Amino acid sequence: MEGAAASSEGLRYAEYARVPTGAGKGQAELDRGLARTMIAVGLGVATVAFAGRYAFHLWKPLEQAITETAKRISTSSLSSYYKGGFEQKMSRREASLILGISPSAGKAKIRTAHRRIMILNHPDKGGSPYLATKINEAKDLLESTAKN
Repeated sequence: MEGAAASSEGLRYAEYARVPTGAGKGQAELDRGLARTMIAVGLGVATVAFAGRYAFHLWKPLEQAITETAKRISTSSLSSYYKGGFEQKMSRREASLILGISPSAGKAKIRTAHRRIMILNHPDKGGSPYLATKINEAKDLLESTAKN
């Protein structure tokens, strides 16, 4: 009986100690999958780091080229406004620039442009009297030489 008791006790411990065969493989596959994921994440981080490093090395010459190109483009060509002061004696070109019309514009277009600009720059509305004088001078000069 002693042998039977030992064998039955051994069986009882064997039942608890025994790990199902499928569970062992599942844990190993889970560990392998986790390891693969970690390797993939590591490789992704390394790729991003090397791409960033490459971009920073590439940026230095590009930054110089962009800066040189920006300096070559004159700011006056980007602006639609006339740069410079008034001439001593107003010309047709200057008068047309002030009113924002072509030098060969008709009287109706001159009056419309004059009215539009004077509404914005009238001294009673806070505009400059000097600019109002120049706007009126431009209108008078263009109207005196306009055909219609």
